[in-house]
Amino acid sequence: MSMIRDLRAAVRPSRPSLRKDTGAYDATRDPSTPSAVVDCAVYRDGRRVQTDLQLSPHEAMRQVRRDGGFVWIGLHEPSEAEFSGIAGEFGLHPLAVEDAVQAHQRPKLERYDDSLFTVFKTIHYVEHDELTANSEIVETGEVMCFTGRDFFITVRHGGQGSLRALRHRLQDDPELLAKGPSAVLHSIADHVVDGYVAVADAVQDDIDEVETEVFTPGRGGKVSRGVDSARIYQLKREVLEFKRAVAPLLRPMQLLSERPMRLVDPDIQKYFRDVADHLARVQEQVLGFDELLNSILQANLAQASVAQNEDMRKITSWAAIIAVPTMVCGVYGMNFDYMPETHWKLGYPVIMAITGVICLGIHRTLKRNGWL
Repeated sequence: MSMIRDLRAAVRPSRPSLRKDTGAYDATRDPSTPSAVVDCAVYRDGRRVQTDLQLSPHEAMRQVRRDGGFVWIGLHEPSEAEFSGIAGEFGLHPLAVEDAVQAHQRPKLERYDDSLFTVFKTIHYVEHDELTANSEIVETGEVMCFTGRDFFITVRHGGQGSLRALRHRLQDDPELLAKGPSAVLHSIADHVVDGYVAVADAVQDDIDEVETEVFTPGRGGKVSRGVDSARIYQLKREVLEFKRAVAPLLRPMQLLSERPMRLVDPDIQKYFRDVADHLARVQEQVLGFDELLNSILQANLAQASVAQNEDMRKITSWAAIIAVPTMVCGVYGMNFDYMPETHWKLGYPVIMAITGVICLGIHRTLKRNGWL
């Protein structure tokens, strides 16, 4: 593989052309530069080391090895060529590098000799005025983290999941940031799970709306004909995508909170328990969404079936009523000379009266039995 050859060669990356440092962490790649690196900074004693010029990953790592601290590099959708030099500089495992470049990975935690590789699925709720059969409810992205002794690398895919606010918040808390790369890993995990909680609340509102429509009685207190099943199915698909992001992440969070790891500060490990607890609650909520949508879909289909049965009963009832005059008119329309009462002056009104009485009796009987 060309990537592995690049890693073995450990080519020194060219210095990326970045924006002048303002302390902000850009959420996406700068379109004016081909570099995927959106921020590269050295942190020492919990504070960002300010420099007049932007540092390349190679220069940042050289400072860390000389003066201590750790380097945090943020990348957005790097190509294989863009990431190969950084991977070689920090000694990242080729398999993890391949996953980081290709994206579309399952949430997971992988331990290598000198680093931890963690994959998070970010979830963003898509605002919409009305839920339709084609509505996109959630939008997913990925944040992949490489945690080492003196470095932390984030590789982000997708237009959502910006880490700008998170970096600012960490820089305002030097005591926490002084714990090293594992503190950044915890903050990202907490940030992602907090996003899950917010999205779960928004999805709950959509499910409540659909549930209300399904179980609201129709006109006159009659059984509702339900809603478009495609809307419920679309919502179920979005919940399934949400579930795929949440469920696989629970085990990695439990490992980070329960099993001692060389690259995770013991003080930080305690905080992963809180993240795992919040994630477990979100998972329960998402599983509840899935089951509730199954019930709503079944109820909606049952209501549609009941409504169709009511329509068929009404059609059958009116067909039975109309059958009486149809039969009488058919008999007298045969034009035979010898038929009952054909030469009687009152024959026509009597026959019509008898037909009307029979039809009225059938109508009252069917209405009393609930068919009409």
